[in-house]
Amino acid sequence: MYSKNQEFHLDYSNILEQLDGAILERSSQLTGHLDALQSEGYRDLFFYKQGLGKLLSKNEVLIQKKDAEDETIFANHIILATGSKPRKLPHIPIDEKTIVTSDGIHHWKELPESMVVLGAGVIGCEYATIFSNFGQTKVNIIDKADRILPFEDDDVAMLVQDNFYKNGVTVHHQTALVRMEIVDGEVEYELSCNNGPNQIHRVEKALVAVGRIPNSEGLGLEELGVKITDRGAVDDEDTRSSVPNIYAIGDLTADVALVNVGELEGRHAVKKILGHKNTLSYDNISSIMFLNPLVAAVGMNEKQAREKGLAYQVVSLDYACIPRAIAMRSPQGFFKIMVTNDREMKILGMRAVGPQASSAIQAVALLMSMEKGVEELAELIHPHPSLIEGIQECCRMLLGKSIFKPHVFRDHMKYRGYMDGIYEDLTEVSEIN
Repeated sequence: MYSKNQEFHLDYSNILEQLDGAILERSSQLTGHLDALQSEGYRDLFFYKQGLGKLLSKNEVLIQKKDAEDETIFANHIILATGSKPRKLPHIPIDEKTIVTSDGIHHWKELPESMVVLGAGVIGCEYATIFSNFGQTKVNIIDKADRILPFEDDDVAMLVQDNFYKNGVTVHHQTALVRMEIVDGEVEYELSCNNGPNQIHRVEKALVAVGRIPNSEGLGLEELGVKITDRGAVDDEDTRSSVPNIYAIGDLTADVALVNVGELEGRHAVKKILGHKNTLSYDNISSIMFLNPLVAAVGMNEKQAREKGLAYQVVSLDYACIPRAIAMRSPQGFFKIMVTNDREMKILGMRAVGPQASSAIQAVALLMSMEKGVEELAELIHPHPSLIEGIQECCRMLLGKSIFKPHVFRDHMKYRGYMDGIYEDLTEVSEIN
């Protein structure tokens, strides 16, 4: 039995063993499925071949194989799904051992005593969350902005950032990396700061997380006239490239780089090839950020709405007001729903921050795809006790039907409107009924 006075130690080798096991299980499941399809009635319709692919023409693909003769296959239509790779910086000596990208971090066989993360976006913050949560690694983050997650709203980013501080994470805000190099088997990095002299730090390991770039090189795209963007992505229109029978999906395109988006685009490309006329919409894409606390998102956030010049209303309710969260002793987090600033109150976006956040956004995503308002969710009987009752209460606030009087819980319930660059406190409006 574990005593609270006993120091907790995590065996990192066991974590790696579980990780490798999970990857092998999923990989075997997928390859087994492909093998089964080839051995059944699909053998004349479906072929699975391994190798390095390159386009020879708009209808020919060369497959270069390691242990067999190269092969050229013909196709009326081609879908490219080559994914992306971590972006590297030329002045940083990435060896995927001491200084690594997200591809090489799994090479570490034990937890470092200290590490630095270059980049405060999703990937950098997710890995900083993982290693700081182990409680055995001192984590630093290099952030060129004044706060992490610059694409998200302040309330989301600041809650995650506060938890970093509680876990002992140091965030180097508003700093630029001057150099990073391996010295005596460790990582030495120098930062230039806005308000002071340069700083030099030494840590055991480093993770470079400054984004990803599409795997478009060496595919023969430009030779065929396929348009490529400045960042190396295929310039597509609704998954179709500038060469009409060649399609691109997933991270290879300039659209949202998420696994679920790549799958959606793949299905959509096949439908287009088969003659379907519908257009793919990205308005209600759901995503998860594995941070502390968990962050789930669908649709726009406030920052994006303001950049588009939209007028909107937004409500937020803290977990501290939700019975299930109180019973779970997990009051940290909130639900936040943004709607159009009119009588229809069509949902523009939602953020769920806290335990079970990823399971809470699908009803809102469905309403967004149907271009519905919030009344359906407000009237729906939600299970009790459950965290998603907080979503219902947000909708009731928008409709002026909340069981709570928001002015009593101003620290936990917020209702605002935004129009023409001006915020308006709408707390009193939510108490009309």
